Amino acid sequence: MKTIVEHLRHHGILCKKLTEVLPKTLGSRKRVGLYIGVDLSGYYCSVMVIDKQSRVLKKEAEVLAELHAKLEEYHGTPIREKYIRVNAPLCSKAQSWMEQEGWVFLT
Repeated sequence: MKTIVEHLRHHGILCKKLTEVLPKTLGSRKRVGLYIGVDLSGYYCSVMVIDKQSRVLKKEAEVLAELHAKLEEYHGTPIREKYIRVNAPLCSKAQSWMEQEGWVFLT
């Protein structure tokens, strides 16, 4: 959790509150770190952290978007900002699709 907070701070993103949500509670078997935070403006943001060896394809990016929708439903509020940190090779089609959907990549 500390590394996530430091990484967000490095990118100029400050959260008053940051809590972890297990993917199992959303009915997912994905190995992804899910966090919900409240920024200084009072808006909700979500942070996803993916650590894997294989390439992230567009199909998996769509699954991550569905997981984000489940996260909004679980939390009961709309989430304004969507941040993702990918420690894996990323397909160019997946990256462009996610950027069009409003995801911000933290590198």
